[in-house]
Amino acid sequence: MSFPDIDAGQRAGLKQWAGLVVLVLPAMLLFMMLTILFLAIPQLTSELRPTSTQTLWIIDIYGFLMAGLLVTMGTLGDRIGHRRLLIAGAAVFAVVSVIAANTSDPALMIVWRAVLGIAAATQMPATLGLIFSTFTDPRQRGIAVGIWSGGISVGTGLGPVIGGALLEAFSWRAGFLVAVPIMAIVVIGAPLLLPNPRNPAAGRVDLFSVVLSLATLLPIVYGVKELARPDSLLTALAGIVAGLVFGAWFVLRQLRLPEPLLDVRLFANRTVSGALGVFLLAATALGGVYLLFTQYLQLVEGLSPLRAGLWVLPGAALLVVVSTLSPVLVRRIPPGYLIAAGLTVQVIGYLMLTQVDAAGGLPLLVAGFMVLYPAVAPSMALTTNLVVGSVPPQKAGAASGLATTCSDLGISLGIAIIGSIGAAVYRAQAATTLPAGLPPEATAAGRESLDGAVSAAQGLPTELGAALLTPAREAFTSGLNSAAVTAAAIAAGAAILAIAKLRHVPATGRAAEAEQSTG
Repeated sequence: MSFPDIDAGQRAGLKQWAGLVVLVLPAMLLFMMLTILFLAIPQLTSELRPTSTQTLWIIDIYGFLMAGLLVTMGTLGDRIGHRRLLIAGAAVFAVVSVIAANTSDPALMIVWRAVLGIAAATQMPATLGLIFSTFTDPRQRGIAVGIWSGGISVGTGLGPVIGGALLEAFSWRAGFLVAVPIMAIVVIGAPLLLPNPRNPAAGRVDLFSVVLSLATLLPIVYGVKELARPDSLLTALAGIVAGLVFGAWFVLRQLRLPEPLLDVRLFANRTVSGALGVFLLAATALGGVYLLFTQYLQLVEGLSPLRAGLWVLPGAALLVVVSTLSPVLVRRIPPGYLIAAGLTVQVIGYLMLTQVDAAGGLPLLVAGFMVLYPAVAPSMALTTNLVVGSVPPQKAGAASGLATTCSDLGISLGIAIIGSIGAAVYRAQAATTLPAGLPPEATAAGRESLDGAVSAAQGLPTELGAALLTPAREAFTSGLNSAAVTAAAIAAGAAILAIAKLRHVPATGRAAEAEQSTG
C-alpha cells in the first residue's frame, strides 16, 4: 500500500474533515468487533452449544484473518483504489453481519466470523491510506492520524461495554447488527466525501504469498489451542511446526520477489522492528487477559452483561485519556522510555490479577484492570507514527500496514495463547476437584469449561448446582491467575525490548528543535 501526494501541503477543508468521520467510524467498529463478543460468551454458548475450542475460534478467527490479509488488501487497494475497496468491504461486512446474527450453528458462526475478518481487512488499510491521501498538510495529517488512532482505542475499549448494553436490551445477535448502520454510512458517505487515489505503479498481488501467510498463521494458532488439551500434544506440535515451515518459506519468497507482498527488509530498521515487536507483545499480553476478565465478571461474579460492561468502562475511559496524552508527553519524553514505563505499569496490573480469588475478588480484579488497561496506551498510540516516520515515504504504506497488523494480530494471539493457558489450568484443576455424585453429563460439561458448568448447573437442584459451580469457579480463577502471570512476563519482556530497541529515538519536540537548528 502506498500513499500518493504524501508531500503535498494543501490544507483540508470541511469536506475533508467530514470524510475523516467516514474513515474513523469503520476503524472504530472493526476493532470493536474484536472484543464485542467477550461479554456475549455465556449467552452465545448457551444457545449455540459450541465446544470450548469452537468458542475460541468464534472469538478470534476474525482477528487472525483480518491481520493475515491487511498487507494483501493494502496492495490490492493501490491497484483498484482504496475508496472502492472500502465501499466493497463495508457492503460485505453489513450483509454478513445480518447473516451471522441469524446463525445458530457454531461451525457456521466460525465461517461467518472468518468472512467478517476478510471484509475488515479490506477496510482497515483503506481508512489509513485515504487519510494520507485526503490530508496532505503534514500538521493536519498528524491530527487526523491521531483521531484515527484514538478511534481504534475507543473501539477496542468500548466493545465489551456496548456489547453488554446490547445483550441487556436484546441478545448476543445485536452485537452483529450494530455494524449495519455504520457500514451504511460508509457506503453512502465515501463516494461523496473521499478521493479514490490509485497507484499506477502498484505491483500485482502475489496470491501464493497470500496463501503462504495464512498457512503460516492458522496452523500455529491451531497448534497453540490444541496444546491446552493433554490428548492432542502431537497434533498441536505438528500444527506449530507446519506453520513455522510455511513461515520460513514465506520469508524466503518475499526476499526473492521484485515486488513482495510484505517487504520483510523493513525489519532491518531498528526502530521499525523494535516498535512492532513491542506492540505485538503488549497486545498479546492484553488480549487473553481481557477475555478472561470479562468472563470472570459474568461467570464467577454472576453479573449481568450490562453491569459487567460498566465495570469495563473506567479502564476504557482511562485508556482514551492516556492515548490522548501520549502524543503530548512524547514531545518531551523519548518514546522508548514512555512506552517502557507504560508496560512496567502493566506488569503491576497483571500481578494484581494473580492475587484475585473466586470469592470476593471483584474489587481487586477491577483495580488491576484499571491499572493495566490504560498502560497499553503509549505503545498503542505511538507505534504507527514511530514505524511510518522511520522509513522512506514510498515505504510508508507497507510500514503502516505492519503496525495495524501487529495490533489485531497481537490481540488475537493473546486470546489463543493466554486463553489456552487459562483453559488448560481450568481443565486440569476441574478434573480433580469436581465432586462425585454429579450426573455424568454435568461432570463432563464442568470439566470442559466454566460456561459448561454454569449451563449444567441451571438444570440441577440447588445444592448439586452449587457443588458443581464452586470448584468450577475456583478452577477458572486459577486459570486467570496463571494467565496473568504469563501476561506479566510478556509485558516485562516488551518493556525491556522497548528500552533496548527504541532508546535512540528522541522526543518529538527535541527532534523538531534539532531539525530547525540544522535547517
